[in-house]
Amino acid sequence: MAHDDAHTETDQLVFQNPVTRYPSIEPPKQDQPEPGLDADLEPKTDRGEFSYRGTGRLEGRRALITGADSGIGAAVAIAFAKEGADVALNYLPAEEEDAQWVKGVIEKAGRTAVLLPGDLTDRTVCENLADKAAEGLGGLDILVNNAGKQISQDSIEDITDEQFTDTFTVNIIAMFRITKAALKHMPAGSSIINTTSIQAYNPSPTLLDYASTKAAINNFTKGLAQQLAPKGIRVNAVAPGPFWTPLQVSDGQPKEKLPKFGKDTPLGRAGQPTELAPAYVFLASPESSYVVGETLNVNGGTPTP
Repeated sequence: MAHDDAHTETDQLVFQNPVTRYPSIEPPKQDQPEPGLDADLEPKTDRGEFSYRGTGRLEGRRALITGADSGIGAAVAIAFAKEGADVALNYLPAEEEDAQWVKGVIEKAGRTAVLLPGDLTDRTVCENLADKAAEGLGGLDILVNNAGKQISQDSIEDITDEQFTDTFTVNIIAMFRITKAALKHMPAGSSIINTTSIQAYNPSPTLLDYASTKAAINNFTKGLAQQLAPKGIRVNAVAPGPFWTPLQVSDGQPKEKLPKFGKDTPLGRAGQPTELAPAYVFLASPESSYVVGETLNVNGGTPTP
């Protein structure tokens, strides 16, 4: 059967050159106060509202995602909903505008969105989060520990004790607290997915505290995976490379480096949040039933251990 040389619009969604799927952006120097909003980001991100197409792989599942208002967390929440899951979104109260947008996309996909604002430096918030998610969703079988704090500093002398403590509290201590509290809700077949980073292997000198937490997350993931595997609960991680999100402009990167962000990858560009979502969908779905303690790198081609 003859095939037309010109790809149809549907073909183009399926068959794409990863180098040119998204433009190699040159973000202008910009600054947002922490935690940063997708609503104010230039250029805008693709979080999958139109580009992600679900195939029912998470039908009937119930997920809690931290840091779900923007960037990676938002893309994962949207993908999960398009795959058939109901989603509870945790985020900082200051991120309400972004969270409401994500909620609208989830509901447009015909799924339930439960909003759970709360600061993860607060131990009580962490310990109650899973209970609230399970109550709002009618159960819980996917946990995505994605929330992260990242503040660039040129020197260790510039990192305050408060910044160092808060970064570890949000990135790894909250992960421990939330996971511990969530386990009583999670039956066999459940999945826990932690967001680590290429920084765990290849730390930037300006991200000393952040990179250290990401190495800890890798280790936490692999240890917990062995502990929970006999119970039928799989624990894995995703390690993003340079993805364009509000984290980068709310002091996550030196301002002068923003125009070149992601250009040093083999693909020559920063990633868009929706390009990470399939990794989380795979690790959440039964398709990855024999994948345990894995760190799935999504970084545009940078070699990792």
